[in-house]
Amino acid sequence: MSIRKNLSLIKYTKVEMSKIEIACFNPESAMIAFENGADRIELCDGLSEGGTTPDFRVTQQLREKINIPIFVMIRPRGGDFTYSHAEFEQMKSDLIHLKSLKVDGFVFGILDANDEVNMEQNKALVELAAPFPCTFHRAFDRAEGLEDSLEKVIGCGFKTILTSGQKPNVSEGKENLKKLVELSNGRIEILIGGGLRSSNLEGIRALTKAGYFHSSAITDGGAFANADEVVALKSK
Repeated sequence: MSIRKNLSLIKYTKVEMSKIEIACFNPESAMIAFENGADRIELCDGLSEGGTTPDFRVTQQLREKINIPIFVMIRPRGGDFTYSHAEFEQMKSDLIHLKSLKVDGFVFGILDANDEVNMEQNKALVELAAPFPCTFHRAFDRAEGLEDSLEKVIGCGFKTILTSGQKPNVSEGKENLKKLVELSNGRIEILIGGGLRSSNLEGIRALTKAGYFHSSAITDGGAFANADEVVALKSK
């Protein structure tokens, strides 16, 4: 009886392992992530710009091949996260277009001229994306105020925040990440990313108690996810 209980506990622990989202800047990386056990793909273009809206046709082709969740970035350009009226209209148009492909969610984040969360524009996109969930991306790390920004993002209707704790990377932001997980109290998922690799995941997870982690899994300074790194991230 004791052995059965132990086996049951082992199974339960396995189910509760961390989930891994891989940021994919090209179709090759998306296939590598899919084939090596990623739980979700963040699909984007523009590696050198930190991620921009991916090509419609590429997204369509990947959707036909990949059966794990694909969250698509909506970002018209690199640089800051304050957009003109024309850029915001482009974001809405892109979201509607990509939504028709039956992707699983969207990733975006808009700040105002004071680097505060733009409640009006973010809410509009979240409503446009419905019923698909939305992640507020690392624009959060440029936003003013940790707790205030958290509450605003929750108020906009996002389901997830991708963040390095408002620091350059997860190692420097780990205390803020721990605080965010505590403050969120289950109201929103804190997706930890920004310099995350298999080499530091366990320490970050132990401190923050987060359950979902984000990485490009690029280990050689190139453009493609590394299959071994994806496997290593999932095995931690």
